Amino acid sequence: MHCSIYKGRRKPDTYLFVPEKDQFEGVPATVLEAMGPLEHVMELVLTPQRRLARSDARVVMRHLLLQGCYIQMPPQDEEE
Repeated sequence: MHCSIYKGRRKPDTYLFVPEKDQFEGVPATVLEAMGPLEHVMELVLTPQRRLARSDARVVMRHLLLQGCYIQMPPQDEEE
């Protein structure tokens, strides 16, 4: 499965995955507003076996298919 990844200027370390480049129809307006202007980071081909830094590829793929987008949040500090 192909996807495009973007980062927002207002939300550091938060990434938005969408099925196709510049296709934001499946992204809620509140998410787009919160992230601010988006910067394209990369294109990626996802497979269930693909290792991602902070997310499970199967979860990302499921969100892309069912919801039209996936939002990868920054890691939470475990001591908070």
